[in-house]
Amino acid sequence: MLNLERANTDLRLLLPEVIELEPEHFQQARKISKQVRSEAQQWQTYLNTLALSAFQEWLRERIPDQAINREPNQIEPMCQVKVGEFKLGLIATEHMLDEAVHVPQTAINSSDEAAHFYVVLEVAEEQSEAIIRGFLRHDQLVNYRSKVNLQLSQDSCYQLPLSLFDAEPNHLLFYCRHLEPSAIIQPVASAENVQDSLLSVVESSRAKLSQWLEGIFDPGWLSIDALLGSEANLAWSTREFPEIVRGGKIINMGMELGDQQVAMMVTVTPEEADSEKIGIQVQLSPIGEDRYLPPNIELTLYSRSGKILQSTQSRGQDNSIQLKPFKGKEGIEFSLGISLGDISIREDFEL
Repeated sequence: MLNLERANTDLRLLLPEVIELEPEHFQQARKISKQVRSEAQQWQTYLNTLALSAFQEWLRERIPDQAINREPNQIEPMCQVKVGEFKLGLIATEHMLDEAVHVPQTAINSSDEAAHFYVVLEVAEEQSEAIIRGFLRHDQLVNYRSKVNLQLSQDSCYQLPLSLFDAEPNHLLFYCRHLEPSAIIQPVASAENVQDSLLSVVESSRAKLSQWLEGIFDPGWLSIDALLGSEANLAWSTREFPEIVRGGKIINMGMELGDQQVAMMVTVTPEEADSEKIGIQVQLSPIGEDRYLPPNIELTLYSRSGKILQSTQSRGQDNSIQLKPFKGKEGIEFSLGISLGDISIREDFEL
């Protein structure tokens, strides 16, 4: 027997969200595109303007309590709109025949141009429609780029499969209403060298563990004593950790955990047998009133190139999980990832 409720839900998920374009949208798009001198860019500006106008109206109808404004920054083929404190990068295209989405490198790495979400809109001019094809979070994009070692195309864009994007626009609305912008890590500009955006993002966010041995903690990281003082119920296992230097950071996994937070804790130990090496131990624990980690939350160690070196996953009632201890020479770079479902957060380190 056919389940009509399930069938209707599946049909709704299969049908894309369509926004009707009005005559004033076309008039505005033609006017703005004529101001662009390059003929090659005129058409993209025309598409961007149509997509932006339609998408703004669509947002205002569904979340009228949020401030929705256009952002002046534009990188072809992307334009931006701000919803509250979230930045949405709109990628306008006239068709999706190849099922590929082109995202400019600077729209990911630059602190000025990066967005919290990237939204694909197909502009069907003849049908007077703008179609929302899907959206992708910045952290999910960066995680995918690392996992598959994604390479840049000749036009300095990353080519992503459309299947990677969430086709349900109501999920985007939910994020804009309930998620904190700080839950999606954004690149941070380096004051010393803003021109090299990729380098500045990595250096500004990479914690230098050798400095912890000197009592210097990176921004966002606290000594375990300070962290225990701020979260009295923090689960911290001391059985296998020597009293050396321990630092912790509260990680907000967003709506996937119902705003539950966890703490990543790192122990740094100078090796007695080899003065050039530093020993590392990593643990993940719940904080606040939660006694256990959520099931299937994963803690992963990555090499500098993005290769998975080791990983561990929580079970039903784990009050902490930890990686096997490892060590390396000063200057070695690595990353630690926390993931659950579609949510993925990564922290970069240097020994």
